[in-house]
Amino acid sequence: MANTAQLLRRQSSRDIVLKTQRSIDQHELRELRGRLVSEHSTGSSTASHRHGSHHHGLHHTPMYGATNQAFMSDAFDESSELEETTEVNTTKAVAELVAAIENAPPADDLIEGDKEGDERESWDSKIMFLLATIGYAVGLGNVWRFPYLAQKNGGGAFLVPYFIMLCIQGIPIFYLELAIGQRLRKGAIGVWSQVSPYLGGIGISSAVVSYIVALYYNTIIAWCLIYLLHSFESPLPWADCPTRLYANYTYDHEPECVMSSPTQFYWYRTTLQCSENVDEPENFNYHMAIALIVSWFLVYICMVQGITSSGKIVYMTAIFPYVVLIIFFFRGITLKGAADGVAHLFTPRWETLLDPVVWLEAGTQIFFSLGLAFGGLIAFSSYNPANNNCYRDAILVSFTNCGTSMFAGVVVFSVIGFKATATYERCIAERDNLIKQQKNATNLPLCDLEKELANSASGTGLAFIIFTEAINQFPGAQLWAVLFFLMLFTLGIDSQFGTLEGVVTSLVDMKLFPNLPKEWIVGGLCITCCMISMCFANGAGSYIFQLMDSFAGNFPLLIIALCECISISYIYGIRRFSDDIEMMTGSRPGLYWMFCWKYLSPCAMFTILIASFYQLITDGSSYPAWIASKGMTEKMEWPYWCIVIAFILIFSSILWIPIVAILRLFGIKIIEDSDAAWFPEAELKEVHGIVPHEPTELERTLFCFNMNGTEGMCCPTYGLPEKSLQEEDDE
Repeated sequence: MANTAQLLRRQSSRDIVLKTQRSIDQHELRELRGRLVSEHSTGSSTASHRHGSHHHGLHHTPMYGATNQAFMSDAFDESSELEETTEVNTTKAVAELVAAIENAPPADDLIEGDKEGDERESWDSKIMFLLATIGYAVGLGNVWRFPYLAQKNGGGAFLVPYFIMLCIQGIPIFYLELAIGQRLRKGAIGVWSQVSPYLGGIGISSAVVSYIVALYYNTIIAWCLIYLLHSFESPLPWADCPTRLYANYTYDHEPECVMSSPTQFYWYRTTLQCSENVDEPENFNYHMAIALIVSWFLVYICMVQGITSSGKIVYMTAIFPYVVLIIFFFRGITLKGAADGVAHLFTPRWETLLDPVVWLEAGTQIFFSLGLAFGGLIAFSSYNPANNNCYRDAILVSFTNCGTSMFAGVVVFSVIGFKATATYERCIAERDNLIKQQKNATNLPLCDLEKELANSASGTGLAFIIFTEAINQFPGAQLWAVLFFLMLFTLGIDSQFGTLEGVVTSLVDMKLFPNLPKEWIVGGLCITCCMISMCFANGAGSYIFQLMDSFAGNFPLLIIALCECISISYIYGIRRFSDDIEMMTGSRPGLYWMFCWKYLSPCAMFTILIASFYQLITDGSSYPAWIASKGMTEKMEWPYWCIVIAFILIFSSILWIPIVAILRLFGIKIIEDSDAAWFPEAELKEVHGIVPHEPTELERTLFCFNMNGTEGMCCPTYGLPEKSLQEEDDE
């Protein structure tokens, strides 16, 4: 699609800049672009320039994204004195630029060699990008996974390995993905293919993992929709056990519900219609099927217009969860027992730091909480301006994500503390009543507040059983239920945007369907996902969900992120990558980040990967099956066919990495080579005043940087001392 902004960008980055550079300063040229490029639609923009709209272009607000003044920055602000002294030259340059635009051929007439990069969508504003990225990173795991892990693995002591893993693994990889996406301006497949044609499999693996994860992740959104719909009922359907009509026309409470609890019965038997094992799917769950169709339709509606439209939706989906968390926070801290719950969460048990499993779970939580290796971060950052400060974004989003996890932990355990205290007091009352009735009473119930506090769960058990049971005891329970499940819905759909965006952007960049518009690709993707996700709409659907959740994402994502880090550090080159970041942000990454990319982060991920495999082999893997006759769950081993599916899920993702490299070695191209995306490299270097970096002695020792611009692998080689750049200039 050609418009004035696109033509201006192409012309100004080549011929026009060269013609006008002799008469005006580079700052003035950038000022001209800001005045000429306005936020108009394609047709109106072209027409307005042809009918003299350039006379009014001085009042237009320039767009934020890459298709316009991609390299505008606060650091480039011009002073009024500069504008006054160069007014004549500026007017002359305006006439030259406008004339060039009007005389430029249509985009369709440009020969292929003249196209320096296809026009790319862009964010309307920086705040939209930040909200979308925060919404993608902050997901359901922050609310229902982190609090459980913290109280299970040492309380406050768990924060020590948590933040250590954040610093050596989480932020460095997050920073890496934002930077490489912004620099190469493509999706995951395009980025890694450009780093090296042999590495295109990394992008395909990210897209495949994202597709598989999106399949079962949307099931959670469907569950939230079901609970949200029934939250408007009074009383809440999970507040009491349902009644059963017997053959003698008498009513009584459902025995299965009495043996368990109303919230457990509603979750396992009413919502999921669980069978007793994964081998017996039983009946088709029509309510679940309808919820899945609706949830996929909502995802399609939100994504069909691309990041410009879905970006506006994140104003609601990213901000609303925080509003609800704040409301629940003030409600939770006023409940009886809230202080006991929060104290139980953060009271440190330092001896747990000696347990390697605690460190393993901290590293795993950081990795998956930030949404690394899915390709979504690379896709999001590829729509940013070329001079965006990706370092600041990485720090801001990472700490926002971790802060949200801690804040959500306080909210969740204040409510769990209230529930545990209420259960404890009922136990004490029942115990006292038995003692009054029988002075020598035996078999008295054991009442332990700490045991009740520790009896929490993670994942769906926390959201749909424990938390709903606590909400039942709130005055106005319907309102709190609506807020809670609407919050879960927005958290889930926000992360779903980012996950699917990684898939869609990769498909568009690969040009697999060159004649189809992006909305058709999104529609086809959602339809296929919806059809496959019907496997969750039966009695064994929740067990299939757990199988995919346990194997589809964990191991493949760790392997993909490890390959990403190795690719940047040892193939693309840390020195070249640091030069790119300096060119985009104006400042070079510190030694710490380079050390993490080359050594610390790969070692941390490799250790977690090996430890995860070891834990899986030694402890095995099982799933909690609902036993209706007992009204409780029991652990069962996965049958052989499920183990086969687990291996298929893992290898269908990661095998693309070696397959693409091997086929490329034999001259077979799965991914066609494409031109590099447009990037204002020369202009950014001039504006930031960047000169060739002379490596320090420490850099040469740690990273094997050579004075001639080359870079070694891991171990430095010591030979004849090389001349510095200054010494060469003196000669």
